[in-house]
Amino acid sequence: MAGEWEQAEPGVIRKIFAPGERLMMMEVRFEEGAEGYEHSHPHEQMSYCLKGRIEFRVDGRTTVLEPGDTIVVPGGARHGVKALEPSALLDTFTPLRLDLLKRE
Repeated sequence: MAGEWEQAEPGVIRKIFAPGERLMMMEVRFEEGAEGYEHSHPHEQMSYCLKGRIEFRVDGRTTVLEPGDTIVVPGGARHGVKALEPSALLDTFTPLRLDLLKRE
């Protein structure tokens, strides 16, 4: 089961999927130039690029993901993204991001 698409930030929408006991994922779509602003959380994150090109900044290091690429964001790391073209990511988190699941 998947949730509904929701606005996350300007030019960014996301769909949060029904979580497991300790693992969750969501799809995030970006318009060209849209940003996921820099933030941190205690959860470990792995992101998989479904389409487009995404610039990831993790603790000051920049990596560009293209379709099929993944990146691991350690818990507590400051990170943000910018879509270099229309793009989509599949993000996974462990443990559950209760801050994102608050409405369920």
